[in-house]
Amino acid sequence: MQPDNILFSNDPSTDLKVFLTRKKYSKIAVLLDENTRLHCYPMLQRNLPDHFVIEIRSGEEEKNINTCVSIWQQMTDQTMDRHACLLVLGGGVLGDMGGFCAATYKRGIDFILVPTTLLAQADASIGGKLGVDFNHFKNHIGVFQLPALTLLHSGFLKTLPLAELRSGFAEVIKHALISDKVMWTEISAKPLADQDWDTLIRHSVEFKARVTTEDPTEKGIRKILNAGHTIGHALESYLLNTGNRILHGEAIAAGLIAEGFIARHRNLLKDDAFRELYTFVLAIFGKVEFDVNDLASIGELMKQDKKNKDNKLLCVLLNDIGSASWDTEISPDEVQNALSFYLAL
Repeated sequence: MQPDNILFSNDPSTDLKVFLTRKKYSKIAVLLDENTRLHCYPMLQRNLPDHFVIEIRSGEEEKNINTCVSIWQQMTDQTMDRHACLLVLGGGVLGDMGGFCAATYKRGIDFILVPTTLLAQADASIGGKLGVDFNHFKNHIGVFQLPALTLLHSGFLKTLPLAELRSGFAEVIKHALISDKVMWTEISAKPLADQDWDTLIRHSVEFKARVTTEDPTEKGIRKILNAGHTIGHALESYLLNTGNRILHGEAIAAGLIAEGFIARHRNLLKDDAFRELYTFVLAIFGKVEFDVNDLASIGELMKQDKKNKDNKLLCVLLNDIGSASWDTEISPDEVQNALSFYLAL
């Protein structure tokens, strides 16, 4: 059962008009980037009530406090009050940052997420995690706050480059690996081009919404959603810091393999299951390029992971395909061995 604030839509323009007419906000701002302004905004514009547009540059490197200051300033210049609403049209970067700006502006105003990427629709827009990067640490500053509405329309995926679609697929794979062996079997039997996105998005959303409703502030089971992210986030941050930016899903795909290696090494995951995992993930994503000399620096970044406690590296490890445990301590040596294995594939 999905929460009331999530809507799967075949006609997003009309559904937004109905919602906004009922809410009667004092002012509406639409936050977008140059890509969603060109490809997605025209699909909604005709039915939107009076509003103004805030445009930022696309990219993970823009997801920082400086961009937030610009957004807050434009909201202030337009005299948005606490009865206003920020409509965020874009992928995970815009959703995380736009929601964060709304949740902190005048102690919080309503915001609407209209995710336009697979990553955002299947994962980032669900569950109320908001925030920005800080000094190259992923999502280091943030809050938990649910949107007034998350509107999901798979038609936006037609605007995506292949690399962005593939990036989002990593989160879909993750959800199957940690929760649903049958869905994993269906997904792993097909190439990217043959996946049924409507079915997969709904499956991911219903699973993540169920978990985050049970544990909204990540004290327990919600931590399971971090599979692939302990190592993946460190890898993503390190490469961004060295000027070799990769997409979030590419990092998470590498993280799923590396963390799968640790699970296999501990005899939690069987050989056949691990081989199935890394064979499929590599076939979809290929390999992220880094060097054995980078391993120590990547390990240092992991010390800042938000899941850590008492200086212990905590990770999600698979027990089997479709089952996982969270808050599992791993060692720096295990991380180095896992990434060395990945490099050797």
